[in-house]
Amino acid sequence: MFRKVGRLFVIKTRAEAFLIIYALALGATARGSAYLEQFPGWGGKLLFLACTGAVFLAGAKILDALRYERERAETASAANAPKS
Repeated sequence: MFRKVGRLFVIKTRAEAFLIIYALALGATARGSAYLEQFPGWGGKLLFLACTGAVFLAGAKILDALRYERERAETASAANAPKS
């Protein structure tokens, strides 16, 4: 039962990854705009850039992890394939 629920939280395709990255970007820009209101001037702008920069880093990591998982699955299936 827990395994089925756990599979809901696994990113399987690039489309799912891009949806997650989009949601992260929306949250980051909302948080960044709040920082701009709280800290006017350079401080708020730097915090806004930090929020959006974190999304770029997280998005790259998510996409790299998907590629790694796909390559690992291909390698495992090739290793388990019967030799003729």
